[in-house]
Amino acid sequence: MHQPMDNYPGSRLLKGLSNYTSLDVDQLNFVVSQVFALGLATLYRTVLCPSKVSPTVRHLFGLIFGLWMGYFCFGYQALHLAGLPAVCYVVILTQNPAIMHGAVLFTAMLYLSLVHLYRQFLEDCTYGLDISGPLMVITQKVTSLAFSLHDGAKQDKGELTETQKKYSINKLPTVMEFFSYSLMFPSLMAGPVIFYKDYKDFIEGQEMIPYKNTTKVANDRVIREPSPTRAVCQKVVLSLVCALAFVLFLPMFPITRLKESSFIDNTTFSYKFWYLTVATTLTRTKYYFAWTLADAICNNAGMGWDGNKWNRFSNVDILKFELGTNLKESIDAWNRGTNMWLRFIVYGRVNRFSTLLTFALSAIWHGFYPGYYLTFLSGALFTFGARSMRRHLRNHFTSSNETKLLYDLLTFATTRFVMAYATFPFILLEFWGSVVVYNKLYWMLHVFSIMAIYLGPRIIPKPEQGVDKQQNGIAMALKKAGPYSDAVGRID
Repeated sequence: MHQPMDNYPGSRLLKGLSNYTSLDVDQLNFVVSQVFALGLATLYRTVLCPSKVSPTVRHLFGLIFGLWMGYFCFGYQALHLAGLPAVCYVVILTQNPAIMHGAVLFTAMLYLSLVHLYRQFLEDCTYGLDISGPLMVITQKVTSLAFSLHDGAKQDKGELTETQKKYSINKLPTVMEFFSYSLMFPSLMAGPVIFYKDYKDFIEGQEMIPYKNTTKVANDRVIREPSPTRAVCQKVVLSLVCALAFVLFLPMFPITRLKESSFIDNTTFSYKFWYLTVATTLTRTKYYFAWTLADAICNNAGMGWDGNKWNRFSNVDILKFELGTNLKESIDAWNRGTNMWLRFIVYGRVNRFSTLLTFALSAIWHGFYPGYYLTFLSGALFTFGARSMRRHLRNHFTSSNETKLLYDLLTFATTRFVMAYATFPFILLEFWGSVVVYNKLYWMLHVFSIMAIYLGPRIIPKPEQGVDKQQNGIAMALKKAGPYSDAVGRID
């Protein structure tokens, strides 16, 4: 049954059509805008390719249709899509380069936080499509750009990591370049976040150069580009499968059932864990749908070739997340653009409390529902617990293939339970509702994590000294290599 949406500011052109689907008009607008963007991306890549039109034309094309999509889906609220980057551009122009990146981060997060708080406490929302979604992506773009400009202004380049050197920028983008980067239609609605240097290479036709087969014909270079058609078709089909799973099966396992007394009081401990696992897994299909379709749009526009596959900017690796044998592997595969952003602006730049600060920024970036903070605080605790256990336990299972397989199976099962246990508050959003469920589960994994941190090193024998030194050496080498070589909240 469709929900009444008297306050929805977006277009109601498709309201009649929504009556024949299981989608509300806001959800239908999102799907239609993304399908429209998929078609526009073909035009972007072919008719408006860099060899046929100027960068100015490509900037304007991406910006104009990004604004149109924003207005179609959000109505007057689309002003925020231009307002946030406009305020940040003024900060970039007026602040000292030494502090400009921090000022932009503060300004963008403050603007985004006010939008989060307004929707959470003041807006009477009866619709699901939220302007804060695109604003979260825009926040990632403008802050990463500010940090890239800060890195480009540094006199001593030796202080920068290889990644920071790679993405450093020496020239401030023009107003048109800045806004087209912030609002380009392929990545506006659901990401992925793309750093400015990659965007500029895409606009100017430089993105493919390292991967292209080129020959000389007279004075012109003939470029054979890989076709994204197959990858786009595969991702569109996969996104449809995820959408069907979300629409057909999630209503059978609603997360709101966790608040019902019949569930809390009349189900067994094992059933609660099983239900959490199924409900959170099905909820993830919503994200898989949005991210995979957005990835297909970017690919169809000509973005995302890494030399072998069209996965350079993919926001999620579904198989790696669902089949990961440890938390680090799963976290690395989930919302990879955000992980990349967090590593670039936080994790790779601070020496103390890097994991805690990264989780804190991630939580604030998501919003202020209490469930977010329960999830991220739990995630930080489980990070330290898993790190301690792996450091002291894994080496005892590497003597043979059989014991290594046993270890992997155990960690795979544990990771699935931990993910369900840690992430259901993120979906439920409520504090006391989540606490009631945790009470019925005896806070079991929280207790185990604390024991792993404080008792594990005292109870479990340490690995052999040579192995321990080798692991420490690898960890130090990874840290020096830069933020992209290490994961947010490293858990292995």
